[in-house]
Amino acid sequence: MDVTPPLTMKVALGGYGERMSRPATGVHDRIWAKALVLQDAGLRRAIVTADVLAFPPGLRDAVAQELAGDGWRPEDILLLASHSHTSFDLMALNPKNTFRLAPLGIFQPEARAFLVNRLAEAVRAAGRTNQAVSVASGVRALPGWNRNRRSGQGVTDPDLTLTRVDSAAGHPLAILVNWTAHPTFLDPRHMDFSGDWPGHLQRTLESLVGRGVTVLFYNGAEGDQSPTPRPNGGSAWEQAEVYGRDLALEAWRVWLDLRPQPNPEFAWQSGRFALPARSAHVDFKKTGGAEYGLTDDNIGVLLEAVCPTETVTTAVRLGDLMIAGVPGEMASGLGLGLKSEVRRLTGVKHVAVGGLANEWVGYLLSPEEYRRGGYEASMSFYGETAGPAVVTAVGKVAAQLK
Repeated sequence: MDVTPPLTMKVALGGYGERMSRPATGVHDRIWAKALVLQDAGLRRAIVTADVLAFPPGLRDAVAQELAGDGWRPEDILLLASHSHTSFDLMALNPKNTFRLAPLGIFQPEARAFLVNRLAEAVRAAGRTNQAVSVASGVRALPGWNRNRRSGQGVTDPDLTLTRVDSAAGHPLAILVNWTAHPTFLDPRHMDFSGDWPGHLQRTLESLVGRGVTVLFYNGAEGDQSPTPRPNGGSAWEQAEVYGRDLALEAWRVWLDLRPQPNPEFAWQSGRFALPARSAHVDFKKTGGAEYGLTDDNIGVLLEAVCPTETVTTAVRLGDLMIAGVPGEMASGLGLGLKSEVRRLTGVKHVAVGGLANEWVGYLLSPEEYRRGGYEASMSFYGETAGPAVVTAVGKVAAQLK
């Protein structure tokens, strides 16, 4: 489903306070939402990916409300954002954002209604036809393709995880691609809608495979991960395209090697859990607060208004793949630990972190990284224990699918 809003709607681009809530001025490449509806023995669920920055709390509920007449509930849907910084502004989609601060983002009800409607339509369209499928997943390590933006030589997650979904007759239907890096080749000066490199990845892989296949991209524990520019890049627009195209070639090679198997195991589990007490990091005013126009006078009110006291996770088992949904931007060290723990608890061969799942509650760091400070720590709103608490909660939900 094309979710590129009309320019007459004057939708603000998110990801950078410097843009001051200015609306997009054009469309470089269109942004999309894609849905994969899975059914088995009465279990019907939807994985929905979208070329957007992130989803505010409550947006998944709104999508489910649009679909309520068809029997959908919020816990039946997993939303996964690519984290494109040239797409909808997160705070423009949040009705609890009543602060009207241009650097923070200004709520745009028409933009929220537009996106909610299109996401719901994607689910409806995907659910109209059903057929038996075969599934296989694989992983290819790509060291050097991403970097730790907090420390340069720090922890990275090099795994490209791909899931191939074919019809029983061998026709390619869908491909799920998981890779861990910020889509940030495009900076605040770039004011056109774009999916950044994940958009190019999806379009290129769809072209390579052909036959009407749909490629769905979901990010990982990208809280401290940046893409490493390819050597044959150029302008920012060209770098995004080259990176996405080259990554698609790597994904295509994984796809070619996979041999989908019939009757894949399918299981799904959602769970809510409490978050630690909300608090602003001591560095907040110097980094994130400075970028988004926040002060001692309004940060406490803002945290109370837009940062929930509890959140949700969704775990999905599809064949030998487990997606562990994380509701925010988790640092890669924690993400690798989560993947390892889920493998230990479930015995599933391939585990992928579904970053920015369902809703955005901020950055999620280890206590050491939180105390170290910096931008990511300043955008972590639940203290130094939040990262490990989320790892534990997500692991418990995923363990129910062993």
